[in-house]
Amino acid sequence: MTTINCIKYGADQEAIPYTPYPGELGKKIHQQVSLKFWQEWLAQQTMIINENHFSPIDPDHRKIIEEKMVEFLFEGKDVKPQGYAPDEA
Repeated sequence: MTTINCIKYGADQEAIPYTPYPGELGKKIHQQVSLKFWQEWLAQQTMIINENHFSPIDPDHRKIIEEKMVEFLFEGKDVKPQGYAPDEA
């Protein structure tokens, strides 16, 4: 298992085993974001796509999703959709 120093969870965190996003941003994510933190982002991304009825093939939607990804991973912002309330169990 390869480990990295994750920007959220610190040293000795399991690395993402692949570059998860294209370009320089993907390299930055691969070097600074642990697998655990990446999985948290994927859950947020799913929520953003579903709640906003986004299509990942729409360039405008992809841009918004990427902006939210950067905010979540590197700026520590809460990116849950406005008005989101989890279902009561």
